[in-house]
Amino acid sequence: MSASKRSYQIEQGSASRPLTGRPVIHGRRGVISSGHHLTSMAGMRMLMAGGNASDAMVAATFAAAVTEPIASYSLGAESVFMLHDARSGDLKAVSGQGVAPGRATIDHYLSLGLAEIPTGPGVQAHMSFTVPGVVHALCTILDRYGTMDLGHVLAPAIEYAEEGIPNYEYMLAALADESAQEQFDHYPPGGWDVFYAGRAVPAPGTVLRQPALASVLLAMADGEREAGGDRAARLAAGRDVFYRGEVAARIAECAARAGGLLTAADLASYSSSIEEPVSTTFAGYRVCGQGPWTQAAVALQSLNILEHFDLAAMGHNSPQYIHTVAEALKLALADREAYYGDPDFGAVPMDWLLSKEYGAQRARLIHSDRPHPGLPAHGAAGDATPPPAGTGGQMAGGHRAADGTTHIAVQDSAGNLACATPSGGSFAKSVFFPELGFALSTRSEMFNFTAGHPNALAPGKRPRTTLINYIAERDGAPVMTFGCPGGDHQAQANLQLMLNTFVFGMNPQEAIEAPRFATDSVPNSFYPHVYLPGQLSAEDAIPQETVYDLKVMGHRVVRATVCGMGATVTARDQETGVMSAGADPRRACYALGW
Repeated sequence: MSASKRSYQIEQGSASRPLTGRPVIHGRRGVISSGHHLTSMAGMRMLMAGGNASDAMVAATFAAAVTEPIASYSLGAESVFMLHDARSGDLKAVSGQGVAPGRATIDHYLSLGLAEIPTGPGVQAHMSFTVPGVVHALCTILDRYGTMDLGHVLAPAIEYAEEGIPNYEYMLAALADESAQEQFDHYPPGGWDVFYAGRAVPAPGTVLRQPALASVLLAMADGEREAGGDRAARLAAGRDVFYRGEVAARIAECAARAGGLLTAADLASYSSSIEEPVSTTFAGYRVCGQGPWTQAAVALQSLNILEHFDLAAMGHNSPQYIHTVAEALKLALADREAYYGDPDFGAVPMDWLLSKEYGAQRARLIHSDRPHPGLPAHGAAGDATPPPAGTGGQMAGGHRAADGTTHIAVQDSAGNLACATPSGGSFAKSVFFPELGFALSTRSEMFNFTAGHPNALAPGKRPRTTLINYIAERDGAPVMTFGCPGGDHQAQANLQLMLNTFVFGMNPQEAIEAPRFATDSVPNSFYPHVYLPGQLSAEDAIPQETVYDLKVMGHRVVRATVCGMGATVTARDQETGVMSAGADPRRACYALGW
């Protein structure tokens, strides 16, 4: 056992136990981990009823819209997915990222005197609505890879919304936030009557009921049940209630009343997509994620850079290790700023960005004794003309908090893996509509107005989302999932989860609980796109001596309560078939095994 591994254990006589706040959860028939125990339970109910990992993930993602509305996730938002289907052998990325409405053009915003798309808190949230994407994607996954009916997987979410769930501390802390309350005041009647006791934050353990949200879920279940035809036709009928039927009409009316650009035609024309993942190899694993309409390739590019350094010899979370990983991330994030965007609207040179040769070139730009003072220059793709620079970010001082989101991961005994990172509709930024029971996503804020840039706004285009997750293969077999919410810290946290596992041999719970860090030396994806050159956020558990050494090296280190929260890692032992999962104690996450 390596010294770095021993440092994460406590010796107790002849036995040892991980130095973690929670145990690793093991299962022979299935494991699930998510941002809340009732979310995980919704998925586990599907597994125990004979469903597979896709059924469980779909049920849990619907349930999370009820149990985790404060985790910047609503039914009117988006999600990204990674799936492995053992029966077909498919390993796919799925896009449930909503797109810009048909009336959302650069000229429209410029005519309003805006240089970028604003969002809350305040009266501007309606300016950044995207088409809801998560429901379409969940129905698509259920149809292609699941086994159950829509009504079956919706049942836990409907039960939670109708009968209520106990209010819990993480949710109540978000409700106490002044930004959320400001939004409810700006867009009356807002969520005061749904989430508060009068205008007071409820006590933990009181019951939250969401009848309007239940009515939306029931309408979809009824649409499926009343439809004729085969399973696929019935699923489509349930989905169409949301995108073409009574729910769609409600969404369009609500968006128009708030002043948003989203229309019924935008909803009717939306479609999720099943895509080939992008990938790279590292330490005997092949790591797969979503394409350049996300930031998944940031972690993959960083792996290609870091394979040129002896990270194990540096020691886990040593000053030299943190410096090297942070500098690799800066280089990858510089390429994100220049090249990433929806590939349906223009070619993105992913083969070059993820090539081993390019990774080696970028690795040579890292200095062992000093950090780059800001965001480095992006790479140049051979003789190709680099894209125009984006709008950049606002220079600022101090710390920048990461946004919410949640994550769900499932494995089953048949070898199926499914993970989702749903997000959008933050109470502190968006508009909550009581007649819907949910808020709409504001992710259009991530576009820029630079003509020719890969992430420039266009109708029907996906914004360059922060949402990501990964599946890792070993010897050709999918064995692990990784996911961690946290805005622009997502790719950075996921990278550290991978390195904790691949390099330092940590189990899922150790990998999750190990202290994290993140560079903020890049324009933030969220409005107002704050840029903090040279800033390095370090969680409180990173020793002060390490922070001191990093400051001496030249990093501007600030303390952060979390650098990504809600992390999940699942793994499968290829010899025994036993699965394991961890859950992040940084928030109300919970793993279950069967």
